[in-house]
Amino acid sequence: MLGFEDSHLGKIRQLVGSQLLLVPGARIVIEDPDGKILLQKRSDLDVWGLPGGNAEPGEDLVSVVKREVFEETGLTITEAKPFGFGCNPDIETVQFPNGDQCQFFVLNFFTKSFSGNLRMLDGESLALEWYPRNELPDMLPNMKASVLAYAKFCSNGNFQMI
Repeated sequence: MLGFEDSHLGKIRQLVGSQLLLVPGARIVIEDPDGKILLQKRSDLDVWGLPGGNAEPGEDLVSVVKREVFEETGLTITEAKPFGFGCNPDIETVQFPNGDQCQFFVLNFFTKSFSGNLRMLDGESLALEWYPRNELPDMLPNMKASVLAYAKFCSNGNFQMI
């Protein structure tokens, strides 16, 4: 488990400061047998979102989402299926409290296949909770758009451009 300073993004930040970076990554909707989805209250922005994160050199996006889910939730993903791609700069551009700016390009996955016990392992989560899709708390706009796109994917089976 890398600290931010040791991550690829952390090393780039040391070179370029807070200017806008284009960042590839993955996020996932994890659905339990009751149809609830797992949300993570993020420590960096103090708001709810989906598990996921940024790619490290040499990683494919399935590996990214599996690694990030384990680090953030303690769960092991046994299957991750893509349902959409997030690239709308209006919602995928985020400014963090320290001034860093990122525009994310994110492959969205879903799974109902996981094991393990929920636990926060890396300090990126303040809380982990299961929510019904129709009773979501306040969320990051890009993460909420992912959940809404997942619902649309479930209803029509079409890959979603978010």
